Amino acid sequence: MYSLRLAVNIIVMEVKKTSIDGVLIIEPRIFEDSRGYFFESFSQREFEEKVGPINFVQDNESKSSYGVMRGLHFQRPPFTQSKLVRCVKGAVLDVAVDIRKGSPTYGQHVAVELTEDNHRQFFIPKGFAHGFAVLSETAVFQYKCDEFYHPEADGGISIQDDSLGIDWHIKDKAILSEKDTKHPLLKDFESPFEYLLV
Repeated sequence: MYSLRLAVNIIVMEVKKTSIDGVLIIEPRIFEDSRGYFFESFSQREFEEKVGPINFVQDNESKSSYGVMRGLHFQRPPFTQSKLVRCVKGAVLDVAVDIRKGSPTYGQHVAVELTEDNHRQFFIPKGFAHGFAVLSETAVFQYKCDEFYHPEADGGISIQDDSLGIDWHIKDKAILSEKDTKHPLLKDFESPFEYLLV
């Protein structure tokens, strides 16, 4: 497979822009046959060619049941994180909310369904709050971070803030951690992030 890719310059991932600049959906090319399938879930070279320089330093995984909502989380400076997330079992609705002061899209969000079948990945850059809701019976969620976890830098906004206009597709009562019930609403939140024109 590797030698074939070099020989014909196979594109292994397609990067799709969203309504908010910098927030991206990544769709890998799937190679299927009678045995199953194969795809490259991450290529440093191709990611940097199509998205930009990145140095992921930590991989995380969580397992959750239907109705679990996690978020909306971020790490404060100087420990800000970009994330590349995917769902390897089940289905989740994944959301990024712009919390950069001065941003023309401040308070707006992008939502994408990530499933074990569509193999999509979602790139959330620094300056965004991130969360997801589990839509299947169970879901296994994986994500890469370009900064280590620093509990002292934990931050969040309320995942149940109606002003964000997010339809989480949870028909029953949502299941949240105690910590996630205590995050402030966006209107009561003082963001540590500044919007920088590039």
